Amino acid sequence: MEPTSLRQLAALAPPDALKIVLVLFLSFLLGFEREGRKAHGGHYIFGGVRTFPLLGLLGYTMALLAGGQMLPVALGLVVIGAFLLVSYRHKLASAEDAGVTTEISGLVAYLLGAVVFSGYYWVAVTVVVLSLLLLELKTALEGLSERLPAEDVITFTKFLLLTVVILPAVPNREFGPFQLNPFRTWLVVAAVSGISYGSYVLQRLTRRRGGVVLAALLGGGYSSTVMTVALARRARRENRPNLFAGSMLLASGTMYLRVLALLAIFSRALAARVAVPFLLLGAAAILGGFLWSRRPDPVRGALEREYEVANPLELRAAFLFAGIFVALLVVTKLVLGAFGTPGVLALAGLMGVTDVDPFIMGLTQTAGVSTALAVAAAAVVVATASNNLVKGIYAFAFADRPTGLRGLVALAGLALVGLLPLLVIAH
Repeated sequence: MEPTSLRQLAALAPPDALKIVLVLFLSFLLGFEREGRKAHGGHYIFGGVRTFPLLGLLGYTMALLAGGQMLPVALGLVVIGAFLLVSYRHKLASAEDAGVTTEISGLVAYLLGAVVFSGYYWVAVTVVVLSLLLLELKTALEGLSERLPAEDVITFTKFLLLTVVILPAVPNREFGPFQLNPFRTWLVVAAVSGISYGSYVLQRLTRRRGGVVLAALLGGGYSSTVMTVALARRARRENRPNLFAGSMLLASGTMYLRVLALLAIFSRALAARVAVPFLLLGAAAILGGFLWSRRPDPVRGALEREYEVANPLELRAAFLFAGIFVALLVVTKLVLGAFGTPGVLALAGLMGVTDVDPFIMGLTQTAGVSTALAVAAAAVVVATASNNLVKGIYAFAFADRPTGLRGLVALAGLALVGLLPLLVIAH
Protein backbone atom coordinates (compact mmCIF):
# COMPACT_ATOMS: atom_id res chain seq x y z
CA MET A 1 0.00 0.00 0.00
CA GLU A 2 1.41 3.41 -0.98
CA PRO A 3 2.02 6.19 1.61
CA THR A 4 -0.88 8.27 0.21
CA SER A 5 -3.31 5.39 0.78
CA LEU A 6 -2.01 4.95 4.31
CA ARG A 7 -2.60 8.62 5.08
CA GLN A 8 -6.12 8.41 3.66
CA LEU A 9 -6.81 5.32 5.75
CA ALA A 10 -5.52 7.08 8.86
CA ALA A 11 -7.78 10.05 8.12
CA LEU A 12 -10.81 7.74 7.89
CA ALA A 13 -10.06 6.04 11.20
CA PRO A 14 -11.92 7.29 14.30
CA PRO A 15 -9.97 9.88 16.35
CA ASP A 16 -9.59 7.49 19.29
CA ALA A 17 -8.46 4.50 17.22
CA LEU A 18 -4.75 5.23 17.38
CA LYS A 19 -4.97 6.00 21.09
CA ILE A 20 -6.66 2.67 21.78
CA VAL A 21 -4.04 0.83 19.73
CA LEU A 22 -1.27 2.56 21.70
CA VAL A 23 -2.91 1.65 25.01
CA LEU A 24 -3.26 -1.98 23.89
CA PHE A 25 0.36 -2.14 22.73
CA LEU A 26 1.90 -0.60 25.84
CA SER A 27 -0.21 -2.54 28.33
CA PHE A 28 0.41 -5.72 26.34
CA LEU A 29 4.16 -5.21 26.81
CA LEU A 30 3.69 -5.03 30.57
CA GLY A 31 1.47 -8.10 30.51
CA PHE A 32 3.92 -10.01 28.31
CA GLU A 33 6.76 -9.34 30.76
CA ARG A 34 4.62 -10.45 33.70
CA GLU A 35 3.47 -13.56 31.78
CA GLY A 36 7.10 -14.65 31.56
CA ARG A 37 7.48 -14.25 35.32
CA LYS A 38 4.30 -16.25 35.88
CA ALA A 39 5.67 -19.17 33.86
CA HIS A 40 8.71 -19.42 36.16
CA GLY A 41 7.20 -18.19 39.39
CA GLY A 42 6.09 -21.51 40.84
CA HIS A 43 3.12 -19.88 42.59
CA TYR A 44 0.07 -17.74 41.89
CA ILE A 45 0.85 -14.46 40.08
CA PHE A 46 -1.77 -11.93 39.04
CA GLY A 47 -2.41 -11.04 35.42
CA GLY A 48 -0.75 -11.59 32.07
CA VAL A 49 -1.08 -10.82 28.37
CA ARG A 50 -4.88 -10.52 28.58
CA THR A 51 -5.44 -8.91 31.98
CA PHE A 52 -3.03 -6.01 31.55
CA PRO A 53 -4.49 -4.83 28.20
CA LEU A 54 -7.94 -5.01 29.81
CA LEU A 55 -6.74 -2.80 32.65
CA GLY A 56 -5.32 -0.32 30.13
CA LEU A 57 -8.58 -0.23 28.20
CA LEU A 58 -10.49 0.21 31.45
CA GLY A 59 -8.37 3.24 32.34
CA TYR A 60 -8.88 4.73 28.88
CA THR A 61 -12.66 4.16 28.99
CA MET A 62 -12.93 5.67 32.46
CA ALA A 63 -11.01 8.78 31.36
CA LEU A 64 -13.22 9.06 28.26
CA LEU A 65 -16.46 8.84 30.25
CA ALA A 66 -15.15 11.23 32.90
CA GLY A 67 -14.65 13.92 30.25
CA GLY A 68 -11.27 14.94 31.58
CA GLN A 69 -12.32 14.98 35.26
CA MET A 70 -9.76 13.37 37.60
CA LEU A 71 -12.15 12.28 40.38
CA PRO A 72 -13.81 9.39 38.46
CA VAL A 73 -10.40 8.19 37.25
CA ALA A 74 -9.12 8.30 40.83
CA LEU A 75 -12.15 6.36 42.09
CA GLY A 76 -11.55 3.76 39.39
CA LEU A 77 -7.94 3.50 40.58
CA VAL A 78 -9.18 2.86 44.12
CA VAL A 79 -11.48 0.06 42.90
CA ILE A 80 -8.70 -1.54 40.82
CA GLY A 81 -6.37 -1.19 43.80
CA ALA A 82 -8.87 -3.05 46.00
CA PHE A 83 -9.04 -5.95 43.54
CA LEU A 84 -5.26 -6.06 43.35
CA LEU A 85 -5.03 -6.08 47.14
CA VAL A 86 -7.27 -9.15 47.26
CA SER A 87 -5.04 -10.75 44.62
CA TYR A 88 -1.93 -9.94 46.63
CA ARG A 89 -3.38 -11.49 49.80
CA HIS A 90 -4.14 -14.63 47.79
CA LYS A 91 -0.56 -14.67 46.50
CA LEU A 92 0.83 -14.35 50.04
CA ALA A 93 -1.13 -17.46 51.00
CA SER A 94 0.88 -19.48 48.46
CA ALA A 95 4.23 -17.69 48.77
CA GLU A 96 5.15 -15.75 51.92
CA ASP A 97 8.06 -13.95 50.26
CA ALA A 98 6.00 -12.76 47.27
CA GLY A 99 6.64 -9.23 46.05
CA VAL A 100 4.16 -6.56 45.04
CA THR A 101 5.67 -5.51 41.68
CA THR A 102 2.99 -7.29 39.62
CA GLU A 103 0.17 -5.51 41.44
CA ILE A 104 1.92 -2.16 41.04
CA SER A 105 2.34 -2.94 37.34
CA GLY A 106 -1.42 -3.46 37.14
CA LEU A 107 -1.99 0.02 38.53
CA VAL A 108 0.47 1.40 35.97
CA ALA A 109 -1.45 -0.34 33.17
CA TYR A 110 -4.72 1.24 34.36
CA LEU A 111 -3.19 4.72 34.54
CA LEU A 112 -1.66 4.30 31.07
CA GLY A 113 -5.13 4.44 29.58
CA ALA A 114 -5.87 7.78 31.24
CA VAL A 115 -2.45 9.18 30.31
CA VAL A 116 -2.86 8.23 26.63
CA PHE A 117 -6.40 9.65 26.57
CA SER A 118 -5.02 12.98 27.80
CA GLY A 119 -2.55 13.03 24.90
CA TYR A 120 0.66 12.47 26.88
CA TYR A 121 2.00 9.86 24.47
CA TRP A 122 5.69 10.42 25.21
CA VAL A 123 5.04 10.13 28.94
CA ALA A 124 3.12 6.87 28.45
CA VAL A 125 5.85 5.29 26.33
CA THR A 126 8.58 6.45 28.70
CA VAL A 127 6.75 5.08 31.75
CA VAL A 128 6.34 1.66 30.11
CA VAL A 129 9.97 1.50 28.96
CA LEU A 130 11.27 2.44 32.41
CA SER A 131 8.84 0.00 34.05
CA LEU A 132 10.06 -2.84 31.84
CA LEU A 133 13.67 -1.99 32.63
CA LEU A 134 12.99 -1.98 36.36
CA LEU A 135 11.11 -5.27 36.14
CA GLU A 136 13.75 -7.00 34.00
CA LEU A 137 16.72 -5.67 35.96
CA LYS A 138 15.49 -7.15 39.23
CA THR A 139 18.53 -9.37 39.74
CA ALA A 140 21.03 -6.65 38.87
CA LEU A 141 19.35 -4.08 41.11
CA GLU A 142 19.14 -6.49 44.03
CA GLY A 143 22.79 -7.37 43.48
CA LEU A 144 23.67 -3.67 43.56
CA SER A 145 21.91 -3.24 46.91
CA GLU A 146 24.01 -6.09 48.29
CA ARG A 147 27.27 -4.69 46.91
CA LEU A 148 26.71 -1.08 48.00
CA PRO A 149 27.03 -0.77 51.79
CA ALA A 150 24.53 1.30 53.75
CA GLU A 151 27.06 4.07 54.39
CA ASP A 152 27.44 4.57 50.63
CA VAL A 153 23.71 5.17 50.33
CA ILE A 154 23.90 7.77 53.12
CA THR A 155 26.86 9.43 51.39
CA PHE A 156 24.95 9.53 48.10
CA THR A 157 21.97 11.10 49.87
CA LYS A 158 24.14 13.81 51.43
CA PHE A 159 25.68 14.59 48.07
CA LEU A 160 22.22 14.85 46.49
CA LEU A 161 21.23 17.23 49.28
CA LEU A 162 24.10 19.53 48.45
CA THR A 163 23.73 19.20 44.68
CA VAL A 164 19.99 19.09 44.04
CA VAL A 165 18.57 20.93 47.04
CA ILE A 166 21.24 23.49 47.96
CA LEU A 167 22.91 24.11 44.56
CA PRO A 168 19.94 26.02 43.05
CA ALA A 169 20.19 28.48 45.96
CA VAL A 170 23.92 29.15 45.43
CA PRO A 171 24.65 32.49 43.70
CA ASN A 172 25.20 32.04 39.97
CA ARG A 173 27.39 35.09 39.34
CA GLU A 174 31.03 36.10 39.48
CA PHE A 175 32.68 37.48 42.62
CA GLY A 176 35.97 39.29 43.10
CA PRO A 177 38.78 40.14 40.70
CA PHE A 178 39.14 36.50 39.61
CA GLN A 179 35.43 36.21 38.74
CA LEU A 180 34.79 33.11 40.85
CA ASN A 181 31.31 31.66 40.40
CA PRO A 182 30.14 29.50 43.38
CA PHE A 183 27.36 27.86 41.34
CA ARG A 184 29.62 26.77 38.49
CA THR A 185 32.29 25.65 40.96
CA TRP A 186 29.98 23.20 42.66
CA LEU A 187 28.50 22.19 39.33
CA VAL A 188 32.00 21.15 38.22
CA VAL A 189 32.44 19.18 41.44
CA ALA A 190 29.10 17.44 40.87
CA ALA A 191 29.96 16.50 37.28
CA VAL A 192 33.44 15.15 38.07
CA SER A 193 32.16 13.26 41.11
CA GLY A 194 29.18 11.95 39.13
CA ILE A 195 31.36 10.39 36.42
CA SER A 196 33.65 8.91 39.06
CA TYR A 197 30.61 7.57 40.91
CA GLY A 198 29.38 5.87 37.74
CA SER A 199 32.73 4.06 37.52
CA TYR A 200 32.53 3.26 41.24
CA VAL A 201 29.07 1.68 40.89
CA LEU A 202 30.17 -0.39 37.89
CA GLN A 203 33.15 -1.64 39.83
CA ARG A 204 30.86 -2.62 42.69
CA LEU A 205 28.45 -4.37 40.33
CA THR A 206 31.26 -6.37 38.71
CA ARG A 207 33.03 -7.10 41.97
CA ARG A 208 35.10 -10.30 41.79
CA ARG A 209 34.31 -10.60 38.09
CA GLY A 210 36.21 -9.63 34.97
CA GLY A 211 39.69 -9.76 36.44
CA VAL A 212 42.45 -7.17 36.29
CA VAL A 213 41.73 -5.91 32.76
CA LEU A 214 38.12 -4.97 33.54
CA ALA A 215 39.26 -3.36 36.80
CA ALA A 216 41.72 -1.20 34.84
CA LEU A 217 39.10 -0.25 32.25
CA LEU A 218 36.61 0.87 34.90
CA GLY A 219 39.29 2.31 37.15
CA GLY A 220 40.44 4.65 34.40
CA GLY A 221 37.02 6.27 34.55
CA TYR A 222 37.54 6.81 38.28
CA SER A 223 41.21 7.85 38.37
CA SER A 224 43.85 6.43 36.03
CA THR A 225 46.62 7.68 38.35
CA VAL A 226 45.24 5.86 41.38
CA MET A 227 44.60 2.77 39.25
CA THR A 228 48.17 2.75 37.91
CA VAL A 229 49.65 2.92 41.40
CA ALA A 230 47.34 0.12 42.61
CA LEU A 231 48.26 -2.10 39.64
CA ALA A 232 51.96 -1.40 40.10
CA ARG A 233 51.92 -2.35 43.78
CA ARG A 234 50.10 -5.61 43.12
CA ALA A 235 52.39 -6.46 40.21
CA ARG A 236 55.28 -6.88 42.69
CA ARG A 237 53.89 -10.22 43.85
CA GLU A 238 52.22 -11.63 40.75
CA ASN A 239 55.03 -12.01 38.13
CA ARG A 240 52.62 -11.00 35.35
CA PRO A 241 54.44 -8.03 33.73
CA ASN A 242 52.54 -8.03 30.44
CA LEU A 243 49.13 -8.28 32.10
CA PHE A 244 49.76 -5.38 34.47
CA ALA A 245 51.66 -3.14 32.05
CA GLY A 246 48.90 -3.57 29.46
CA SER A 247 46.26 -2.83 32.08
CA MET A 248 48.04 0.41 33.03
CA LEU A 249 48.01 1.51 29.39
CA LEU A 250 44.34 0.57 29.08
CA ALA A 251 43.41 2.63 32.18
CA SER A 252 45.10 5.69 30.66
CA GLY A 253 43.09 5.17 27.47
CA THR A 254 39.91 5.40 29.51
CA MET A 255 41.25 8.62 31.03
CA TYR A 256 41.14 10.32 27.61
CA LEU A 257 37.47 9.42 27.21
CA ARG A 258 36.69 10.65 30.72
CA VAL A 259 38.39 14.01 30.10
CA LEU A 260 36.59 14.42 26.78
CA ALA A 261 33.23 13.76 28.45
CA LEU A 262 33.91 16.43 31.09
CA LEU A 263 35.01 18.93 28.45
CA ALA A 264 31.84 18.29 26.45
CA ILE A 265 29.72 19.13 29.52
CA PHE A 266 31.34 22.48 30.33
CA SER A 267 32.94 23.74 27.12
CA ARG A 268 31.77 22.33 23.82
CA ALA A 269 34.13 24.58 21.90
CA LEU A 270 37.11 23.24 23.85
CA ALA A 271 35.85 19.67 23.51
CA ALA A 272 35.51 20.11 19.75
CA ARG A 273 39.18 21.15 19.53
CA VAL A 274 40.44 17.91 21.09
CA ALA A 275 37.59 15.49 20.30
CA VAL A 276 39.14 13.62 17.36
CA PRO A 277 42.67 13.30 18.82
CA PHE A 278 41.38 12.22 22.24
CA LEU A 279 38.99 9.66 20.77
CA LEU A 280 41.83 8.22 18.69
CA LEU A 281 44.27 8.24 21.62
CA GLY A 282 41.71 6.66 23.94
CA ALA A 283 40.77 3.93 21.47
CA ALA A 284 44.41 3.20 20.58
CA ALA A 285 45.49 3.00 24.23
CA ILE A 286 42.56 0.78 25.22
CA LEU A 287 43.07 -1.58 22.29
CA GLY A 288 46.86 -1.57 22.64
CA GLY A 289 46.65 -2.14 26.38
CA PHE A 290 44.24 -5.02 25.94
CA LEU A 291 46.42 -6.71 23.32
CA TRP A 292 49.52 -6.18 25.46
CA SER A 293 47.79 -7.70 28.49
CA ARG A 294 47.09 -10.85 26.43
CA ARG A 295 50.78 -11.51 25.75
CA PRO A 296 52.23 -14.59 27.54
CA ASP A 297 53.63 -14.10 31.04
CA PRO A 298 55.92 -16.32 33.14
CA VAL A 299 52.90 -17.15 35.31
CA ARG A 300 49.48 -17.76 33.79
CA GLY A 301 45.94 -18.14 35.04
CA ALA A 302 43.07 -15.87 36.02
CA LEU A 303 43.53 -13.18 38.66
CA GLU A 304 40.74 -11.75 40.77
CA ARG A 305 40.50 -8.07 41.51
CA GLU A 306 41.69 -6.92 44.91
CA TYR A 307 41.76 -3.12 44.89
CA GLU A 308 38.61 -1.43 46.21
CA VAL A 309 38.08 2.22 45.26
CA ALA A 310 36.73 4.76 47.72
CA ASN A 311 33.33 6.37 47.27
CA PRO A 312 33.99 9.57 45.25
CA LEU A 313 30.93 11.26 46.74
CA GLU A 314 32.48 11.61 50.19
CA LEU A 315 31.81 15.21 51.15
CA ARG A 316 35.34 15.76 52.43
CA ALA A 317 36.77 14.71 49.08
CA ALA A 318 34.20 16.85 47.22
CA PHE A 319 35.06 19.99 49.23
CA LEU A 320 38.78 19.28 48.80
CA PHE A 321 38.28 19.07 45.02
CA ALA A 322 36.33 22.34 45.08
CA GLY A 323 39.14 24.04 46.99
CA ILE A 324 41.81 22.77 44.60
CA PHE A 325 39.67 23.75 41.62
CA VAL A 326 39.27 27.34 42.86
CA ALA A 327 42.97 27.61 43.75
CA LEU A 328 44.08 26.39 40.32
CA LEU A 329 41.58 28.68 38.62
CA VAL A 330 43.19 31.65 40.40
CA VAL A 331 46.74 30.40 39.75
CA THR A 332 46.01 29.85 36.04
CA LYS A 333 44.73 33.41 35.64
CA LEU A 334 47.75 34.81 37.51
CA VAL A 335 50.19 32.76 35.43
CA LEU A 336 48.45 33.74 32.20
CA GLY A 337 48.64 37.41 33.13
CA ALA A 338 52.29 37.25 34.20
CA PHE A 339 53.83 34.79 31.72
CA GLY A 340 51.29 34.38 28.93
CA THR A 341 50.90 31.18 26.91
CA PRO A 342 54.32 29.65 27.84
CA GLY A 343 53.45 30.01 31.52
CA VAL A 344 50.08 28.25 31.13
CA LEU A 345 51.68 25.37 29.20
CA ALA A 346 54.42 25.04 31.82
CA LEU A 347 51.75 24.96 34.55
CA ALA A 348 49.90 22.27 32.58
CA GLY A 349 53.06 20.18 32.53
CA LEU A 350 53.42 20.51 36.31
CA MET A 351 49.78 19.52 36.88
CA GLY A 352 50.49 16.06 35.48
CA VAL A 353 52.10 15.12 38.79
CA THR A 354 48.67 15.03 40.44
CA ASP A 355 45.06 14.69 39.40
CA VAL A 356 44.58 16.77 36.23
CA ASP A 357 40.81 17.14 36.61
CA PRO A 358 40.79 20.38 38.68
CA PHE A 359 43.21 22.09 36.29
CA ILE A 360 41.37 20.98 33.15
CA MET A 361 38.00 21.95 34.63
CA GLY A 362 39.45 25.37 35.41
CA LEU A 363 40.38 25.73 31.76
CA THR A 364 36.77 25.06 30.75
CA GLN A 365 35.77 28.14 32.76
CA THR A 366 38.33 30.45 31.13
CA ALA A 367 38.58 29.02 27.58
CA GLY A 368 37.48 31.58 25.04
CA VAL A 369 37.23 34.27 27.74
CA SER A 370 40.49 35.08 29.54
CA THR A 371 42.33 32.18 27.92
CA ALA A 372 42.43 31.79 24.15
CA LEU A 373 40.67 28.63 23.00
CA ALA A 374 43.77 27.32 21.22
CA VAL A 375 45.89 27.91 24.34
CA ALA A 376 43.37 26.12 26.57
CA ALA A 377 43.24 23.14 24.18
CA ALA A 378 47.05 22.98 24.08
CA ALA A 379 47.16 23.09 27.90
CA VAL A 380 44.69 20.17 28.11
CA VAL A 381 46.88 18.15 25.74
CA VAL A 382 50.05 18.94 27.69
CA ALA A 383 48.42 18.16 31.05
CA THR A 384 47.16 14.73 29.94
CA ALA A 385 50.49 13.86 28.28
CA SER A 386 52.39 14.94 31.39
CA ASN A 387 50.08 12.85 33.55
CA ASN A 388 50.78 9.78 31.41
CA LEU A 389 54.53 10.29 31.79
CA VAL A 390 54.20 10.67 35.56
CA LYS A 391 52.11 7.49 35.71
CA GLY A 392 54.92 5.70 33.86
CA ILE A 393 57.33 6.90 36.54
CA TYR A 394 54.93 5.67 39.24
CA ALA A 395 54.76 2.30 37.51
CA PHE A 396 58.56 2.06 37.45
CA ALA A 397 58.82 3.11 41.11
CA PHE A 398 56.12 0.90 42.63
CA ALA A 399 56.14 -2.25 40.48
CA ASP A 400 58.68 -5.02 40.07
CA ARG A 401 61.37 -4.30 37.48
CA PRO A 402 59.90 -6.21 34.48
CA THR A 403 56.45 -4.66 34.99
CA GLY A 404 57.86 -1.25 35.84
CA LEU A 405 59.99 -1.09 32.70
CA ARG A 406 57.10 -2.16 30.48
CA GLY A 407 54.73 0.26 32.18
CA LEU A 408 57.21 3.13 31.84
CA VAL A 409 57.77 2.39 28.14
CA ALA A 410 54.04 2.08 27.42
CA LEU A 411 52.97 5.22 29.27
CA ALA A 412 55.94 7.32 28.17
CA GLY A 413 55.16 6.31 24.59
CA LEU A 414 51.53 7.30 25.09
CA ALA A 415 52.71 10.63 26.52
CA LEU A 416 54.84 11.34 23.43
CA VAL A 417 52.06 10.36 21.03
CA GLY A 418 49.66 12.40 23.16
CA LEU A 419 51.60 15.55 22.32
CA LEU A 420 51.02 15.16 18.58
CA PRO A 421 47.64 16.98 18.68
CA LEU A 422 49.62 20.15 19.43
CA LEU A 423 50.53 20.19 15.75
CA VAL A 424 46.92 20.68 14.67
CA ILE A 425 44.79 22.12 17.50
CA ALA A 426 46.56 25.48 17.52
CA HIS A 427 45.38 26.30 13.99
